[in-house]
This record gives sequence, structure tokens and C-alpha cells, in this order.
Amino acid sequence: MDFNVKKLASDAGVFFTRAVQFTEEKLGQAEKTELDAHLENLIARGDCTKNWTEKIFRQTEVLLQPNPIDNTGARIEEFFYEKLDRKIPSRTTNGELLGQYMLDAAKDFGPGTPYGSTLITVGEYQKRLGGAEREFLQTSAISFLTPLRNFLEGDWRTISKERRLLENRRLDLDVCKARLKKAKLAEAKAACEGDAAPDFQETRPRNYVLSASASALWSEEVDKAEHELRVAQTEFDRQAEVTRLLLEGISSTHVNHLRCLHEFVEAQAAYYAQCHKLMQELQKDLSRIPNAFVINPSTSGMSVCSPHSVTSLPGASSPSRSLVSTNTLEPETLKIEEVKPPATGTRKAKVLYDYHAADTSELSLFSDELITVYTMPGMDPDWLIGERGNEKGKVPVTYLELLS
Repeated sequence: MDFNVKKLASDAGVFFTRAVQFTEEKLGQAEKTELDAHLENLIARGDCTKNWTEKIFRQTEVLLQPNPIDNTGARIEEFFYEKLDRKIPSRTTNGELLGQYMLDAAKDFGPGTPYGSTLITVGEYQKRLGGAEREFLQTSAISFLTPLRNFLEGDWRTISKERRLLENRRLDLDVCKARLKKAKLAEAKAACEGDAAPDFQETRPRNYVLSASASALWSEEVDKAEHELRVAQTEFDRQAEVTRLLLEGISSTHVNHLRCLHEFVEAQAAYYAQCHKLMQELQKDLSRIPNAFVINPSTSGMSVCSPHSVTSLPGASSPSRSLVSTNTLEPETLKIEEVKPPATGTRKAKVLYDYHAADTSELSLFSDELITVYTMPGMDPDWLIGERGNEKGKVPVTYLELLS
């Protein structure tokens, strides 16, 4: 490998002089060229855009993939697909996986059973919800995440590179300014003291052939320093203009990101609307399926009575009474709309807590309200029939305070 020793030494010298200038500026021992106010504002605006874009991008990723630990392998796979310029394969969402589990469970439990048929219905809707989620993730990644990533990994890297180059040009300019200042001071000193041998180490680490007089040598040194200053000033101005143009492009970036934000919100609204519609359809379908868990004598926790145990039941006076009660232990659904309040035995009750009805046979409750309650033969002792105006339904006893 061919090394250019002179270029390497020159680069090392430039790096050293920049480091010295930067250190002296930090210590307050050297003057610093300030950028114009417009460019400073553009730089501050660019930094602000970069920082917030990065935060929004990262948090949107967390929103779309809430479990980064579980998705570590998937993200590594996506990284390799992106580097290979290949399409990322579509993955099964959690909703689709849950729906498939429900469908598989229904096969084992029996599709003809109430639980199995309900699992099939809910499983199909879960898969549809998962499909809607997958479409939302894909749309959001294309319309929102990709433009933000392109800005951070493309435009901002270019801006950062040019800003570093501008800082180097500024340091070179200030080094030239300091060198010219020292050369002029030395020239004035030589003119006052006569022909003294100049010490060029004060201005530059170079060796020069001594000419006729120290004053003439310092004049030559000042001319060289002024030439280098003009070159450094030109390069600095050119680089400042390039950086300014790039930073002014931040405005168009804001416009682009604004459009992407609107598309993201539209995709999000469509996704949630679709989910709401699917859930409403699911509730309607479930309401058409007979509820095997609705309270009836066979599932209320009451023991089946034999004729010999009839005397242990309150109010039982004959074996025929037991036959009637035994005959009612059929799995029939309690129809609330057909229940009539008894002539006696109704009571007032105060609701202690809010309660949301699980199905149409139950009555929703609101804390501190007063309702009329009564019981019916064969009901679960933990439940009562409650009435509020024209509304009627089962209510849990634990949510009530019975009043005398």
C-alpha cells in the first residue's frame, strides 16, 4: 500500500492546529468567528427538527410494536431484508394468532357445543381484527415511518456532514486570523527594534531562508498570512452557503412530514373504525347464540331434591311438592320479559356499586340508585330480579343493600 507521507504529515498538522484553536476558544484565549444570525437560527431549527423527529419515530415504533423484547428477532430479520433490498415478509399478528388458537380449541371441544361454537365465532372475528391490524401496521410503516427514517438516515446525515465541514472551515479561518495578527505584531516589533532575526515559530511551524532584513521577512510573512486568510475566508463562505441551503430545506421536510402525519391519522382512524364495526358485529352474532350460562335450576348450584329430602326444603309439605320441583329442573333459559312480579315479596334495594350487564337478561346498575327487587322460584340465591321503571333484568345480590 502506497502511503503519502507528506499528505499524512500535512493532515496531522492541520488537525493539530484545529485542536489548538478549539482548545484556546474554549479557554477564552482565542477569538472565534461567529456565524450570522440567520444561519444560527437555521442550525437551531435543524437540531430541533432532528431531535423531535427521532423521538416521534422511536415512539411510533413502540406504538406499532409494543413489545420490543419479543420482537427483537423480527427486527433483526427486517434489518437484513432492508440491507439486501428484499421485501419484508408479512407476519401473523397477535390477533390472528389468538383467533387461530380459538379455532383449534373449538375443534377439540366440539364445534356443536355452546363453548365450541362461540369459540369459532370469536376466533373468526379475532382473525379479522388481526388482519385489520396487519394492514394498519403496513400502511403506517409506508406512509409515516419510512419518510421519518429517510430524513434521519439520509438528509440529516448529509446536513451533519456539511456542518462538521463548516466547523472545520471556521477553525481554519480563525487559525489564519490569529496567524496574521501575530505576523503583523511581529512586523511592527521588528520595525521598531531593527534588523533582528525573526522567530517564525510564533506564526507557523515552517523554515524559511532568511532574506536581507527581519522587516522584509516579516512583510513577506504578513503577505502569505493575508493570502491564506483570503483563501480560508472564501472556503468558509462557500461552505456556509452550502450549509445554509441544506438547512433551509428543513421547511420542505416539515411540509412532507405534515402530509405523512395526516396519512397516519387517516389510517389510524380507519383501523379503529373497522375494529369498532367488527366488534359490534361480533356482539350481534354472540347475542344470537343461546347462552348456556344463563341462570336455570340445573346450573344455579341447587341440589337435585329427592322425595326423601323434601321435608328439608322450606315450605315443602307433601311428596307431590317435590315431584313438581323435580320436574322443573330442565335446562330452560329464564326469559326475563315473561317474569311477572309477585303480589307480595317485592322490596326496595339501594345499589352499592355500578354494574354493567353481561347480556340482555341482566339489568345494568348505577350506584346509589333505588330499584325494586324480588325473587322467583328456582333462581340462584345470588341473583334477584330487579326493576327500574320499564326496565327489568337479573341483578347480583352482592351489589345491593336490601331496605326494609
